[in-house]
Amino acid sequence: MHESVYLPEATTVHASRTVSWRSYLALTKPRIISLLLFTALTAMFIASDAHHPVTWTAFLAVAIGGYMAAGAANTFNMLIDRDIDATMVRTAERPTVTQEVTPRNAFLFGTALTVGSFGLLWAVTGLLSALMAFSGLLFYVVIYTLLLKRRTTQNIVIGGAAGCFPPLVGWAAVTHHLAPMAWLLFAIIFFWTPVHFWALALLIKDDYARAGVPMLPVIRGDKTTVNQIALYTVPTVLTTLLPLKIYAMGTFYLLSCVIINAGLIYYVCRIHSNPSRPQALWLFKYSMIYLALIFLTMAIARHI
Repeated sequence: MHESVYLPEATTVHASRTVSWRSYLALTKPRIISLLLFTALTAMFIASDAHHPVTWTAFLAVAIGGYMAAGAANTFNMLIDRDIDATMVRTAERPTVTQEVTPRNAFLFGTALTVGSFGLLWAVTGLLSALMAFSGLLFYVVIYTLLLKRRTTQNIVIGGAAGCFPPLVGWAAVTHHLAPMAWLLFAIIFFWTPVHFWALALLIKDDYARAGVPMLPVIRGDKTTVNQIALYTVPTVLTTLLPLKIYAMGTFYLLSCVIINAGLIYYVCRIHSNPSRPQALWLFKYSMIYLALIFLTMAIARHI
């Protein structure tokens, strides 16, 4: 286990630092959460039909409860990883590193978010939705952060499954069960995650190397990484086409899916032929747009 798991007594905050609500907001990683939350909310509309409409109360509960669950996971992640975060340029100013938020207060904040999220989702959308959100949190904190991140180059492949739970939260909130299509949404994000995250890892591999985190570009090099990105692009594209068969999405989704996937293939081909930081940045940015568009077009296609 990591030494950073243990919670020492609260230490004095540097004089130049002030604790504010922004410090606690930063613990939740709001920019990262936004895309995950989008998949949860659009999944509600993908799941909905005449018998299972999306209500405003359920929509708001998933938006707030989902944010709280993901925010709790990110808070615990910062708490556990504060030792390596201090060595990385990208994360050196995180509140747990600068002591704007002490380890004790970060732990209490993450716990409060966890309890609040579970209670809200259970009360408004049902137990299954609450359990899916809590499962995603546990997977991210225990499987990815504690067990895999510092031990294997496949950390993001297995541990990245934590990011696949939001659509299950949204789906369960509407239908109170998980149909095969819900698990297909899970699979789409599962295969997409290595494409997205390894593009980021190529951008900040020096940070990971400095911190001793065995990300694929650090251990196996750029060429192997872009080969793996290309490999995972194949099931990513194929799984996004399966809704045409399973859910009869129709022509709108077919045309949209082909165009969106063509963009992904284009940027993957570019980085495969030229594994450079500029190409990694293009792929990283497009991969976020890609996932949002896939889920949005599915939600629209279900209701036209």
